[in-house]
Amino acid sequence: MLAADRLIALALMGLSLYFMWYAKALPIGWVAASGPGGGAFPFWLSAIMLAASSLILLRSFISHPHEGEKFFPDADAIPQIAGVVALLVATIAVIPFIGTYLALIAFLFIYLKFFGHHGWMLIGILTLATPVVVFFFFEVTLKILLPKGWTEPFFIPLYAMFF
Repeated sequence: MLAADRLIALALMGLSLYFMWYAKALPIGWVAASGPGGGAFPFWLSAIMLAASSLILLRSFISHPHEGEKFFPDADAIPQIAGVVALLVATIAVIPFIGTYLALIAFLFIYLKFFGHHGWMLIGILTLATPVVVFFFFEVTLKILLPKGWTEPFFIPLYAMFF
């Protein structure tokens, strides 16, 4: 798995550098009277991704390889991987109908309960807090409206409050 860690870390580092270069076409600093420039969030999020990928690469060289470690996962892990991929595809497929927030709640609930086997307290906190954080980050802070499907009317009072 160390070889896979290195390969993926290098790929993510390359993507991060590309995204940072691409984001520099827009202002990445603070623009007077309007806030962060259009490239600020993409640039700095890519910089964070570059730093995290660099740490993964560094850790892969510091770690000692385990005996018998393979590049690909065992056959036992394939059904779980396929299940997570199917869950992601289903989540993306239902977003136009039920909206981003309900799809996110359903994804987190199913993933945490059935794949992660976490307790109800963590599931409750994450499934309720994550959509709230996503709403405030994208819709209030960045002014990027996410698809809401049939739940759109429930957001009208929030729009009146924040816009």
